[in-house]
Amino acid sequence: MIIKNGRVIDPISNTDEILDIKIKDGKVIEISKNIEADDETIDAGGKIVVPGLVDVHVHFRDPGMTHKEDLTTGSESAVAGGFTTVIQMANTAPKIDNPEIIKEHYKRARELPLKVYTVSALTRNFGDTELVNMEENLKAGAVAFTDDGIPNRNTDLILEAMNRAKELDAIISFHEEDPNLIKQNGINHSNVSDELGIYGSPNIAETSFISRDIAMAIYTGAKVSIQHLSTGLGVDLVKFGKEMGAKVYAEVTPHHIALNDEAVLKYGTLAKMNPPLRSEEDRQRIIRGIAEGTIEIIATDHAPHSEEEKNVEITKAPSGIIGLETSFSICYEELVLSGIISINKLIELMSTNPAKIYNLNAGKIKVGEDADIAIIDLDSEYKIDKFKSKSQNSPFKEKTLKGEIIYTISRGNVVYKKFQKGYKG
Repeated sequence: MIIKNGRVIDPISNTDEILDIKIKDGKVIEISKNIEADDETIDAGGKIVVPGLVDVHVHFRDPGMTHKEDLTTGSESAVAGGFTTVIQMANTAPKIDNPEIIKEHYKRARELPLKVYTVSALTRNFGDTELVNMEENLKAGAVAFTDDGIPNRNTDLILEAMNRAKELDAIISFHEEDPNLIKQNGINHSNVSDELGIYGSPNIAETSFISRDIAMAIYTGAKVSIQHLSTGLGVDLVKFGKEMGAKVYAEVTPHHIALNDEAVLKYGTLAKMNPPLRSEEDRQRIIRGIAEGTIEIIATDHAPHSEEEKNVEITKAPSGIIGLETSFSICYEELVLSGIISINKLIELMSTNPAKIYNLNAGKIKVGEDADIAIIDLDSEYKIDKFKSKSQNSPFKEKTLKGEIIYTISRGNVVYKKFQKGYKG
C-alpha cells in the first residue's frame, strides 16, 4: 500500500510536510516524496496523515456487561474515530485483577482490528483492601494499574502501591473523587444542581484526592496519572506537583474540554458523568492547562450505557458518555480552530504523548514500525446519526462536526474507510 500526497504530521520526528508513505507486511518501509504508485494506493491529497490515535481510557464492558458494549463493537467505534490503540479499564465483571483474566483478554483481542491493551485493577475485585499481584499482572500484559470507577480511599494501601509501582517502573492511574463528599454523583454542585433540587458533587471531592496522590507521588517517586481532570484547582495542583519534581501526568476528556455544567440542563442524563462537567471557569482553566503543557493526554473515558439505563430521572441514571467517534472533531474544533493549540500539538495529546507515557508501541510514523495511521479531512463537515458503538449515549449525536476520519490503517490494514473515492486496491 502507498499513501500519496498527504500532509504527514509526526510529532516525534517533527515531520510536517507533503510526503508519500509506503507500507509492506504491516510496517512502514519508506517515507519520501514521489514514491511510484502501485496497485493499492490511497490519495491523501488535501488531508493530514497522522499516527493512529491512542486512547488510554476506554470501557468496552467486556466481559460481563456486553449489553452496553463488547470488544467487537468497541473496536468498531474506535477505528471509526481514527484510533489504532486503546487501553481498556478493569471495571468489568469479573474485574481484570489476575493474570488469567489478563491473558484471556489478550487471547480474545488478537483478532480485533486494532491494538486493545488492558490495565490491571489496583486492588483485588476493586475492594480497596488488598493489592493485586502487581508483578505477575505486569508479566501477563497489564500496561498500568487502576481501580477507575471506584476511587481508592485506603491511604496506607495506596502508599504501599506507589512504592511497589516505583520498584516496577509501572504507572498507577487514579479516579480522583472522594465519595464521602458527594451527595449525588455525576452533577456538579453549583447553581445547576440547585436548579435540579439536588446537592451534587463539589469540587473538593476531586481536589482533595488529587492533593493526596500528588503528595504521595512526590514522597515515593512513583509515576502517577490523574484521570479525567475536571476542576481548575486540579490543574493547578498537577502543575504544582510537576514543579516539585513529581512524576505526575494528567488526562482530560473531550467533554470536559467542550462542555460546562450548563449542558446538564440541555442534555439531561446524556451530560451526566463522573467526574461531572464543572463550571465555565473550570473549563477555561483546563483549556489553559492543555496550552501550557500541564495536561499531556486527551482520553475519551468512553463509557457506554444502554438507552434504558439512561432514560430515567437524572439521579438514578448511570454516569458516563461514549466518545471515541467524536473525540478528534470535538478537540479539533475546541482547541485548534479556536487558536488555542496547533494541529501538531493536538496529535501529541491524542497519540504521541499517551503512547509514550504508557510505553505503548504506537504514536509514531517511522520506517520499520507498525503502520498505524489515520487520514483525516480537516475541512469535511459531518453528522453522526447512529454510532458504531452498541450504545448511543452522547450529547454530540446529530451535532455538525468538522475534521472527519477518512481512513484508519492498523498494522498496515485498512480497518475503516469513510468512502471509496481515492482508494484503488
